[in-house]
Amino acid sequence: MTRSRATAIGFTAVLLWALLALFTVGSAPVPPLQLNAMCFAVGGTIGLIWATATGQLSALRRVPLPAFALGTIGLFGYHALYFAALRNAPPAQAGLIAYLWPLLIVLFSGLLPGESLRPGHLIGALAGFAGAALIILGGKGGFAAEHMTGYALAVACALTWSGYSVLSRRFGTVPTAAVALFCVVTAVLSAVLHLLLEETTQPEGVIGWAAILGLGLGPVGLAFYTWDVGVKRGDIQILGVASYAAPLLSTLILVVAGIAEPTARLALATILITGGATLAARASLRRSPAPKVSGSGGQSLP
Repeated sequence: MTRSRATAIGFTAVLLWALLALFTVGSAPVPPLQLNAMCFAVGGTIGLIWATATGQLSALRRVPLPAFALGTIGLFGYHALYFAALRNAPPAQAGLIAYLWPLLIVLFSGLLPGESLRPGHLIGALAGFAGAALIILGGKGGFAAEHMTGYALAVACALTWSGYSVLSRRFGTVPTAAVALFCVVTAVLSAVLHLLLEETTQPEGVIGWAAILGLGLGPVGLAFYTWDVGVKRGDIQILGVASYAAPLLSTLILVVAGIAEPTARLALATILITGGATLAARASLRRSPAPKVSGSGGQSLP
């Protein structure tokens, strides 16, 4: 598989995450940890079915402990910290801080073997962050000192996902099917926390159940498998900058669905995010082309 193809596969995760807000709205009033448990159960199940169909199920028993720990911390840790941050700080501000992870991916990727951080990557990431800030904050500014605990949790959230994404590159020999294990463990841990902290709520009607199934199949399912391929074998810097397209596309989908209104702020955010992604892509094209990576299904890096 070539680097460009792996990058394209990884970007499908960003497209799927763009559906997160729409499906989450449809899943109300299911509480966050219960929703997490249900969606990751679906995502883990489809992964196990895929592993069985492709003859990779036996390989899951040989996943190295460090890779297993990284995957569990990445998927469960990110979501647990995200929910905790939103409980201890205003959602807009906490969400923006948590969304530092694409910028951190770009910065941390410069430490990987064979990668180089160019000015275009950094400028593109900062432009994307500015565009995401316009969308996420929506004109709500101000960071209050009494919410420092929530802000700190949001920073930890960003560090967790960016660290997971970059360090996954170090486990290129671990098959992408292993993500199924991470999803199952995340579902179990989320269920335990849900029982301790939340009241179980039934989804409302067909729309509620369909939204949860959609989340488990897409944004909280298939997306993590394609992201694994992208960060292990694709251009991780382009993926980092392109990830800022998720809140943009998510808002556009809500506009099309009649849930949100189109604004000048959205138009400016579009220019910043697409411009940032273009800068990062141009910076990557200027370097020497990377060698092709052999193997299939997220198998190994040279």
